[in-house]
Amino acid sequence: MKKLFSTYRTTILLLAAILIGGIAGVVFGPATSVVKPFGDLFLNLMFMIIVPLVFFSIASAIANISGMKRLGKIMGSTFLVFFLTAVVSAVLGFAGTSLFDPLKDTDTSSIIAMMDEAEVAEEEPENISLLAKLVETVTVNDFHLLFSKSNMLQLIVFAILFGLATALVGEKGRPMATFLQSGTDIMMKIVKIVMYYAPIGLGCYFATIIGELGPQILGGYVRAFVLYLGITLVYYFGFFTLYAFIAGGKEGISVFWKNAISPSVTAIATCSSAASIPVNLDATKKMGVPKDIAETVIPLGANTHKDGSVFGGVIKIVFIFSLFGQSMTDLPTILSIIAVAFLVGAVMGAIPSGGLIGEMLILSVFGFPPEVLPIIAVISTIIDAPATLLNSTGNTVCAMMVSRLVEGKDWLKKAFHVKTV
Repeated sequence: MKKLFSTYRTTILLLAAILIGGIAGVVFGPATSVVKPFGDLFLNLMFMIIVPLVFFSIASAIANISGMKRLGKIMGSTFLVFFLTAVVSAVLGFAGTSLFDPLKDTDTSSIIAMMDEAEVAEEEPENISLLAKLVETVTVNDFHLLFSKSNMLQLIVFAILFGLATALVGEKGRPMATFLQSGTDIMMKIVKIVMYYAPIGLGCYFATIIGELGPQILGGYVRAFVLYLGITLVYYFGFFTLYAFIAGGKEGISVFWKNAISPSVTAIATCSSAASIPVNLDATKKMGVPKDIAETVIPLGANTHKDGSVFGGVIKIVFIFSLFGQSMTDLPTILSIIAVAFLVGAVMGAIPSGGLIGEMLILSVFGFPPEVLPIIAVISTIIDAPATLLNSTGNTVCAMMVSRLVEGKDWLKKAFHVKTV
């Protein structure tokens, strides 16, 4: 029991705080607004550190990639596989929410007051071309604008360029790479300190939300969790099998499922992609994945490839859109939901234990008020275990697909032939 609590301590504390806050909101109603400042304090702390955290984490992750055999081909294949599987996850997640909206038939009329207060009502679209909008989305025209949490995508682009340039400079860039890594460690320590206050902050804010919106939103969380479990089963058994087939045909399917149990159990037991790395490395070795590929894909995937988080991103975005009664039927909106969900899992995953960074990215991109953050933070908490299962175990089958690209279509036969000789 003690070991179980140690493993799930953060999740248990957050769930307990949210549960207590929800009960308080139901019992005391609007009177719970008295504890709202405690929630505001937590949100302000998180928004205060988001810019340096994102910059240091992403720039450092790229700047410190070096010294791996066949680096170019392996890295290119790795990012291609990560990108394609994340896109598949985003599309599948949106399809799932289209068939089963977690807030369908839920009375969200009480959100109007919050929406008016935060000025998130839909605005008339500007007469601007698609290419011009793309330019505005990924760049800013003055450096100081990167220091705003409203320009998260632009900050990510700059961090990627900065990290890449640092890596390309070579030996002269090592001091900067070390500085970036040091900055990342420091920022993660700050996040850890702030997250000690998370149960209190989120609990107080959730009490306020339930007090204002009423208990009807609780049913939405149950449906969101059921939806996520359904998507998890489809992706775990269906798409992992498909990926294994692409990697090695029928033999690839057999090899994958013969060795997938340990990584899967470890992911669920630890709720940590990082803690699953040793087991995943051992599993990929048994799957015949070359050592240099496994030692590249598995650690990198633990930080930057999180299909389960992509699913979660879609559900969070759709949840908020439904809550505010905003349309999701036009193509640009659908594409933006898929793109942001992809970023939440594939890019924000570069921030280990990054607290609520993905949620803050969603809010900043779509212009929702900071007060909405606790609403989707609850979803992150309840889907933690199945999300880790998909995030972590998915890296093993991705390692198989990277091996297929780097070693050729007969990589599996060669691997086991070498072992048996």
